[in-house]
Formats: sequence, structure tokens, C-alpha cells
Amino acid sequence: MPPKKLKVAVGMSGGVDSSVAAALLKKQGYEVIGIFMHFWSDPHYAEKQTIANKCCSVDAKVDARLVAEQLRIPLYTFNLDQDFKKYIVADFLDQYKRGLTPNPCVRCNQFIKFGLFWEKAKALGCDFIATGHYAQVKKDKKGYHLLESTDKAKDQSYFLYRLTPEILKHCLLPVGQYKKEQIRKIAQKLKLPVFAKPDSQEICFIPEKTPEEFLKRYLKLKPGDIITTNGKKIGQHQGIALYTIGQRKGLELNGGPWYVVDLNFTKNQVIVAKENTHPALFNDIMYNSEVNWLQKIKLPAKLETRIRYRHKNEKGILTQIKNGIYKVKFAKKQRAITPGQSAVFYKNGEVLGGGIIIKK
Repeated sequence: MPPKKLKVAVGMSGGVDSSVAAALLKKQGYEVIGIFMHFWSDPHYAEKQTIANKCCSVDAKVDARLVAEQLRIPLYTFNLDQDFKKYIVADFLDQYKRGLTPNPCVRCNQFIKFGLFWEKAKALGCDFIATGHYAQVKKDKKGYHLLESTDKAKDQSYFLYRLTPEILKHCLLPVGQYKKEQIRKIAQKLKLPVFAKPDSQEICFIPEKTPEEFLKRYLKLKPGDIITTNGKKIGQHQGIALYTIGQRKGLELNGGPWYVVDLNFTKNQVIVAKENTHPALFNDIMYNSEVNWLQKIKLPAKLETRIRYRHKNEKGILTQIKNGIYKVKFAKKQRAITPGQSAVFYKNGEVLGGGIIIKK
């Protein structure tokens, strides 16, 4: 009997990255099956399903089907709309309701695109799952490691820090060792119909370009005062959930530009300053909770921290100040450290872990 082929389920969204991921794995000799994940769509846009959720629109499914036919692999659909609504959308709204600024992609990868995906793929007899994320998983004698992508401009390792070592063990990220332009050239060479398809940049389940209209639809917003750092009232906000630290656009204030430097949830106040470099926007201390570790480290530790996607890694010292709460003392002050966002810890291009920024 010939050796059994290793079976991998590839999350195929109809985009160029996941399409090439499937093609690369098939070329490497894996038994590849494509999985199209159907997520929750905003009922407000029920009549426009082509845009209701960018990750799983009608057009996206058509593209995924065309690619699967081109690669001669089966394509199945996982209906995850209720799971997505429960773990991602409900949490997103709850975080904003509490005056935080969450990153839903981090949570989606944890619970849906890797967590639930792996559980369902195992039930189908798969040995691995794979996606088109720009990151790398490598193994050595110490175990499995999550590394930055070769393409630093497209690196998505930041979004994957909440994966578990068990999932890393069964995870393949084949596009992570390529540059984006190389991936498009591979897709074009293979005549995949999505080779020139543009990247999706916005939050997938929000049809609008920004979250404001979505939040207005689903949250009961309470207007309040906009005040300066010295306590002077200069305007009224539409609801504290619509604002985030460092924000400039959408304040509708005279004599600007103005920048949000703090949110007082207790008093329902948005605090602003005229200077983009106002001291209230900067801090060299950051606190984190809900920390997930991919590697064991000895504290205190000198490492690099990324406080938001596309932000430069900054040097600092990480300590644990009490059970479950960690502190980073940065070498230099950082602008707009935002509660609710993720802070991810790196060393030599490897993700060690990360947590949620909290206000101390």
C-alpha cells in the first residue's frame, strides 16, 4: 500500500492569498480540500448579499468555487454564522459599549478561522488546516514557533497571537515565506481567476468603510460633552462608543484640528486637545490582561511590543505585577496606547504571546 497522503483543509475566501495557499499545498503533495466559511451578515444589508460580509459574500463564494475547479479540489461550506455572531459581533459591540476599541480580527482567528475551523477539520479526518495569512510556523526541538512573514509590509502575525500551541502544531501558512507580488505572480502563472483581485482592508462584517454607522444601528448611544484637557466644554459627542484615542476625523469641532486624548466613560466625556503631540497622548507604561503565551519566557524580559497592527515594534521590559496583569515599560513614550487593542510581544521576529491593553 502506498503511504497515506496527509490531508489539509484550506480556508478559502475567494481571495488571491488563500487561493495560492491551496495551490502550493497541492503542489507539495498534500490531499487538499477547500473550505468556504460562511459568517454572519448584517441583516440591514440582507438585500445586498454581495457586500453584506466581505469574507463570505456571494461574489467571494463564486470566486472560491472557480479556484477550486481550476485546482481540481473539492470545496465545502461551513455555516458558522451563529458562532460568528456570538463570538465576534456580540463581543465587538460589547467592547465598544464599555468604551474600548477592540480588534475583531484577533478574536475571529482565535475562535473561528483557526479554533472552530480546526475542530471541524479534525472531524473530516484532516491532519492540518491552512490559511492565506502572511505569517510562518516553524518547528524545532523546542516545539512550534509563530514567526513574522517574509513580507514585513503584509505581515499578519499580530492577528494570530491568541492561537494555541496545539493549533500551531496542525497549522500550515504557505504564503508566509513569499512577498505579496510573488503570490500574485504565482496566481497569474496558474491562471487563477483571482490573481488581480484587490485586498480587503476593512472589518469584514461591517459594510461601511468605518464602524460608526454600524455602531449607531446596534448600540443605544448617549450624547455627552466634549471637553478640553483643562475642562472647558467645546462641543457635544454623539456617543462615547464612536470615539477612540488619537482620533482626529469626525469630531466636528471649530478651531481644529482636535485630537481625542482620553475617554471618561464614567462621566460620558470625550477629552480632546489641539496638539497631535499633546503629552496626554503619550505614555511609556502599558498594562495588559488576558495574556496568551505561545512560548515560555522568564520575567522580567526585554522584548519588543507592537501596540497595534502596522505599528513598529518598540523595545521595552515586560513584568508581571499581579496574577493576570502585566506591565510593559517602554524605552520611549508611545502615542495613543488604546485600551481594548492588542499588544503583541516579539523577540527576533517571533511571536512570544500577547494580551489586551487595559486602562490602569
